[in-house]
This record gives sequence, structure tokens and C-alpha cells, in this order.
Amino acid sequence: TQPAPAPTPTKAAAPAGTTGSFTGEAFNVGYGMVQVKITVTNGKITDAVAVQAPSGRSQRFTDYAVPNLRQQTLSAQSAAIRGVGGASYTSYGWYKSLISALQKAGMTTGV
Repeated sequence: TQPAPAPTPTKAAAPAGTTGSFTGEAFNVGYGMVQVKITVTNGKITDAVAVQAPSGRSQRFTDYAVPNLRQQTLSAQSAAIRGVGGASYTSYGWYKSLISALQKAGMTTGV
């Protein structure tokens, strides 16, 4: 018998032609709420923004983390992101909200 092929990582797969904005659930990460909205064009994630993110004393972490999390989301085209060191709570909230947004878009999470 031949060995089974190694599994390959899956990307988020939207139904062909899926287009729109999808907002994930908001998650309280202890320092504030994190909520992500993705924009999908023809089945591809074209933007990801923080609808809500921690502010106040946590603002510097948010200012550092959100652009990085956005870029990771666009690169991964799924919820398979690494997160941002020093902003683990915000990263976790982004991840959880992103999964919710992907589900609303009819996309598999890829994790």
C-alpha cells in the first residue's frame, strides 16, 4: 500500500462569487471588546477591519496589533493567523471574531 498523502492546509473557501461585508461576533478580552468585519469580493477576503478594539491604556497595543492582524488575515485568507506578540488578548479576540465573520460569509475557517 502507498502512504496516504500529507494533508494540505486549507484556505477559507467561499462559495464562488461571494461578495459582501460580514461582521463577526464581539468578544470581551478583558481589556475591551474586539470585533472584526471582513470584506469579501468574489470569494476572496479583500479587507479586514476592527469594528471594536481595546482603547484607553491598551491603545498602544491595539495600534500595533490591528494592522498586523489585518495583514495576517489578508495573507492567510483564513483564520490561520499567528497573532501578535505583546497583544495576545487582542489577537485572540480578533481570531475568535474572524472565525465568526468567516462563518457568516459561508467560508470554512481553515483551522
